[in-house]
Amino acid sequence: MAATDFLALATPGVQTLQPYTPGKPLDELEREYGIQHAVKLASNENPLGPGPAALRVITGQLDELARYPDGNGFALKAALAQKHAIEATRITLGNGSNDILELVTRAFVSPQHEIIFSEHAFAVYPIVTQAVGARAVVTPARDWGHDLNAMLAAVTDRTRLVFIANPNNPTGTWLNESALNHFLQQVPDQVLVVLDEAYYDYASDPAMQAAGYPDGMQWLDTHPNLIVTRTFSKAYGLAGLRIGYGVSHPEVAGILNRVRQPFNVNSLALAAAEAALSDTAHLAESVRTNAAGMQFLISAFNQMGLDAIPSVGNFVCVKVGDGAGVYEGLLHHGVIVRPVANYGMPEYLRVTVGTAQENQRFISSLQKVLA
Repeated sequence: MAATDFLALATPGVQTLQPYTPGKPLDELEREYGIQHAVKLASNENPLGPGPAALRVITGQLDELARYPDGNGFALKAALAQKHAIEATRITLGNGSNDILELVTRAFVSPQHEIIFSEHAFAVYPIVTQAVGARAVVTPARDWGHDLNAMLAAVTDRTRLVFIANPNNPTGTWLNESALNHFLQQVPDQVLVVLDEAYYDYASDPAMQAAGYPDGMQWLDTHPNLIVTRTFSKAYGLAGLRIGYGVSHPEVAGILNRVRQPFNVNSLALAAAEAALSDTAHLAESVRTNAAGMQFLISAFNQMGLDAIPSVGNFVCVKVGDGAGVYEGLLHHGVIVRPVANYGMPEYLRVTVGTAQENQRFISSLQKVLA
């Protein structure tokens, strides 16, 4: 009997889709290379991990794991509503903020539509676009970041969705309040704009606010077509629990809940995220550690004569020439970073800011590889 060609049964967008490739796990590197005490600086995780408040509530939830979580996430939504001074009906909880990106695309976009995003933007944008069979419109980057004028010029009658990351991953570039406000005023009302603020906490210090870095939620009342996404995976240190959220017009949130899977956020994530919101000391320490680490890395790159793209996230892209070769060389020294050739940046590596010891380990290893 002839074997079934299951790929031919898949939808056209899925047939040519390439799965997202995550950063190499530590145990895989140590197993393959026979290395101990490897360092992972590839996935923009918080090197301090979860805060003590989150860890305490996780332990307290263990006896309830046989029960389904609260499918509506009432307590976490209430805490988020209080934090952001918004109605809980605006909030959609997700299995990471990636879940919200996928929900928006699935709920509003069809194969007849177009989605606009920038060159060098987050890899999930083209994945969700192709998965629903929509046409991706990729606008050229400007200084490694979003060119909002080019994105406006790309809007057509078929445009349904625009993805903007601020700060952007993997480049760490950012858009100021004036530029984003102008863009939102010009976008047609029927075009949804997703403002992906996964790294917001790292860029929201007073100095950045004075420089014009915005809080996207300020525009929710004036622009009903805006959806702002945030995550607990970065500055809050809960990447392993997969918890994020979107904030939008209540009608948009209601539509997202129509396609959201039941119990899409687990009970440990709900409890830990709620506790993390109140642990301001841990958040402040995470941001402080990142700022110190970023300063160390940039100083080291300057001393080595390496160009880096200025970043306000918890990562930085550094130009090393042969990105793939240097990445492989670092693996042999027990250091995992992220090659970004798939983002159109083959000469660069993206490096997550780690602890002081991890940052020093990376720089020492990089010096040996480049020698």
